[in-house]
Amino acid sequence: MSALQSAGRLTIGASELEYRMIGPQPDAAPTIVLLHEGLGSVALWGDFPDKLQAATGAGVFVYSRAGYGASTPVALPRPLDYMHIEALEVLPQLLDVIGFRRGLLVGHSDGGSIAAIYAGGIQDHRIRGVSMIAPHFVVEDISVTSIAEIKTSYEQDDLKAKLARWHDDVDNAFYGWNGAWLDPQFRDWDISDYLAYVRVPVQILQGADDQYGTMRQIEIAEVECYCPVDVEIIPGAAHSPHREAPEATLRAVADFANRLLHFHGEGELRAA
Repeated sequence: MSALQSAGRLTIGASELEYRMIGPQPDAAPTIVLLHEGLGSVALWGDFPDKLQAATGAGVFVYSRAGYGASTPVALPRPLDYMHIEALEVLPQLLDVIGFRRGLLVGHSDGGSIAAIYAGGIQDHRIRGVSMIAPHFVVEDISVTSIAEIKTSYEQDDLKAKLARWHDDVDNAFYGWNGAWLDPQFRDWDISDYLAYVRVPVQILQGADDQYGTMRQIEIAEVECYCPVDVEIIPGAAHSPHREAPEATLRAVADFANRLLHFHGEGELRAA
């Protein structure tokens, strides 16, 4: 395809997805693809993508999944396997469309789970590592409790107005995510089997005070993964360490990326 613009829209299936491309193009250097949380978008990453690009020299590609940000809305309710659909159907198309050649997946919350499903479900030699910030591999009571509480906040307090800054159709974004997680059948959601098939180094970062998940998520990864698992607990952070403890989180992700992505010449990748 032609060179990616610094910002634009891509057609993937029936959806138009907004994106940002920071730094070198995928054909000139490794690319770090950022996968946002269940209420995230391109804009909600803030300046984290820019700082990650500066710290690694890699290109950083960030996009809003359908239903989020300025991307096309989705039909509600979302199917309960929506993360599998994103990982196994949408993401492979997107990586091909942007001309992805080699690099990392970095995912937050739902995005981390999508990264795990992709890395375990599709043996893609272009992926050199996966960094997951507060991922979920199973559903915990603490997750459901917090997600039920945030629904009350959305409907009764000012959360809807705050989220509307980041999403063109805020109800589509919120209820697509919240409705799936609060469906009683979603309690059986479990992607831990995918971890055994990940064949690249894994990093997991979790805030010490994460209100959506416990250390059980990390324990599952350490048991199931055959690949190296680099764990870092971020003090003073809850579910969004890249916003709550940005310097520590950026340093951890950039260090992981720099260990795996080696440059030479005009930004070409040297095999690790």
